[in-house]
Amino acid sequence: MSKIKDEMRTEYRREDLGKGVRGKYFARVSKGTNLVLLDDKVAKSFPTGEAVNQALLGLLALTEQTARITRANQTTRKRAAA
Repeated sequence: MSKIKDEMRTEYRREDLGKGVRGKYFARVSKGTNLVLLDDKVAKSFPTGEAVNQALLGLLALTEQTARITRANQTTRKRAAA
């Protein structure tokens, strides 16, 4: 293995890089991420990540409405059977 020099290249100057900030992205990284791989057909259907989020939120809202309707129907059926 070759040893790597602990020096910057001559074309870079330290003063051009600015002041470094320790832990600048720590909070963001510690929150983590939630990456999901989409099927090719799904990815082609949605131009942006925001479009995917809107579609999924709409689907969640629809399932909540459907669940309420289903629960109401089950209650009505139980009362009718009794």
